[in-house]
Formats: sequence, structure tokens, C-alpha cells
Amino acid sequence: MIQDTVRMPTADGVRQAAQAVAAILPPTPLLPVDIGGVKAWVKAEVLQPIGAFKIRGAWWRLVSLSPEERAAGVVAVSSGNHAQGVAWAARRLGMSATIVMPHDAPEVKLANTRALGAEVVLYRRPGEDRDAVAARLIEQRGGTLVHAFGDPWVIEGQGSAAIEIAAQLGRAPSRIVACCGGGGLAAGLALGAPDSAIHPVEPVGWDMVGQSLAAGAIVPAAPDAPKTICDALQPLATKPINLAVLQGRAEPGLAVTDAEVRAAQRFAFANLRLVVEPGGAAALAAVLAGKVPVDEGTVIMLTGGNADPAAYAATIGGTD
Repeated sequence: MIQDTVRMPTADGVRQAAQAVAAILPPTPLLPVDIGGVKAWVKAEVLQPIGAFKIRGAWWRLVSLSPEERAAGVVAVSSGNHAQGVAWAARRLGMSATIVMPHDAPEVKLANTRALGAEVVLYRRPGEDRDAVAARLIEQRGGTLVHAFGDPWVIEGQGSAAIEIAAQLGRAPSRIVACCGGGGLAAGLALGAPDSAIHPVEPVGWDMVGQSLAAGAIVPAAPDAPKTICDALQPLATKPINLAVLQGRAEPGLAVTDAEVRAAQRFAFANLRLVVEPGGAAALAAVLAGKVPVDEGTVIMLTGGNADPAAYAATIGGTD
């Protein structure tokens, strides 16, 4: 398979990324949770400084840049959480960051990204190709592309969560259930937890990683893909680098409905006292719906907590 990146992510890279992340951020909690009478665990990435796991990959990518690359700044594409991760890392390192974001991204994510000092360039979805918009910006201004999931350093950074999980459990988890957009987190976890089953979970109609794994080739989203409340999990396709890591390594892909996601948000609020955005609740939704086997070594990733306040209030109140 021809790769569209300069190198492949590695398990050693994940370990190095974990050291870099640990140097600036405390581990997020690994909390016990009762699932049908079985004690499993949730990894509360919603408690990261930017409210999402994306800070991991962004930090490892930016600290891995050369001095010349840092001076030129970075360009990223994101629906919001990766945007905030890159903006946070760039501000800490004194770099410029331009983020290409969809016009319909939740206002809280747009506002938070701008508040962190990044320039936001909007594109329309569906209709415009965000990668093409980013490529034009780099051609005009220069800078390094920090892709949300198809970048080897980003993948390694996301995999740092697996290193934390093993240290907190005192052993390798039996399985990790992960919310999945383009497959950056799932690929990183596969490298960082080689002895654990990895279960990617995507929204119904947007299960492009799952379909690609089944087909053995990249399957793009259908032009008439249904709407989903999981705004963070809607890339048009995975990348060759992600598929190469996950092929033969990840479990069959799983898809969850909006109703199942809302039920998971309510469960996290009532039982864990955690605010979880729709895309960040997909893994928990699959577990609660009985789509993933659960044992005491199961870890469920709660990947993002940047929920739109009005939509979240409606979900928790049962009025959506």
C-alpha cells in the first residue's frame, strides 16, 4: 500500500510521545464504571485542558517540528477538538496556527479555538474539501500541515493514552473501545496497546473506517450520508496510513445511532458526573447498547467534552 506520509508511526514513537505528554500534562483519570453488573473502566479524556484527547497528538506533532518549521507555523483541519489541541500547543510553543474548520462547527469549539490565539478559516460542508482549503493556505503562506488523523506524529501522540491506561491498570487492558472519526486514535491505541483488542466506534452512515477495514481499501462517505449529532466524527474518508496500521489489528468496526449516543451522554452525566459531547460518547454508546463484550479489563474512551450547551441541556433533559 502506498503511503501519503513521509514515515509510518511506530510503537517506539508512541512511547516517546507518552513521555513528552507526561512532561506537561497529568494523566487523565481512569474511572470504574458498572456496565450490566460488570466493572469496566472509562478513560476520562474529557478532562484534558482542551476537553479532548486531541491535545496529545497536537503536542507531539508540534514539539517534533524543527526550529525552522516552528517559525513557519502550522495549518490544521478540524471540526473543533483537534483545532483546540493545535491552538493550545501552538500558543504554548509561541507558534502561529491557522485552523480550517467547518462553518457549522459548534460555536463553543469555534470560540475556544479563537480564544487560544489561532486564526480560523471556515469552509462549507458538504460542498468544500477541507484538505484542499488547507493545501491552498500552505501554498500561499507556507507552514506545516498538522492533519487531524492522517499524520504519523499525531497518531503516535494519540496512542500515548494507551501507555497511561496500562500504567493505571497495572496491566494491559483486554480491550479498548474508542470513538472513531478518521482512525487516528484507534491507530495510536493499536500501536500503544499491542496486546489489547481495539474496537473503533463510528456513527451510523459515517463508519468509513469500519467499511474500509472490511473492504481492505479506503471507502469514502456516501454523498447522501445521513446527518449525525457526532460532529467530531464526520471525515469523508480515512487515510492510507490509518488503514495500514489498523488492517488486521482492529476489531470489526461498530456503528451507533444518535439515540444510542444520547443515551450514553445521559449515562455519563448521571453515573460519572461527566459532560461528554456526542462524538466523545460513541464508544460508551456501543458498550451500553451491547455491541461490545465487556469484562474487567475493558477500557472505554470518553474522548471529548466540548458539548454545545443548548443541545446538551436538551439531551440531558430528554427534550431533544
